[in-house]
Amino acid sequence: MSYSIGEVSAQIGLSIHTLRYYEKEGIMPGVQRNESGIRLYETKDIEALEFICCLRETGMGIADIKQFVNHATTIQERLERLREQRQNVQEQMARFKKYEAMLNRKIGLYEDMAQGDSDEKHHE
Repeated sequence: MSYSIGEVSAQIGLSIHTLRYYEKEGIMPGVQRNESGIRLYETKDIEALEFICCLRETGMGIADIKQFVNHATTIQERLERLREQRQNVQEQMARFKKYEAMLNRKIGLYEDMAQGDSDEKHHE
């Protein structure tokens, strides 16, 4: 089954402009086109784009993604790069857990204060 660029954009959450940019830059090579030149994305292309989004969202730069997807590095180098990305994600998650705990403490304080305001109004 083939998907149009608009369908892929909606499914993946990337703009059509970004999809075209990825293709132009060689980040998403090999997208097929029909006889009219319209891009036809296959399931494998969508899976590749999802992985590219994963790399971007976890902080990998465009140049590094380009090297990675174009096999400009050895398998061992790619494996090491993925391990580094995983470590980055784990560190980000730990930071966000800490931030979540801080937010929860503040929310609790403000909820207690709001409850106190509410209790005072009921006694008046």
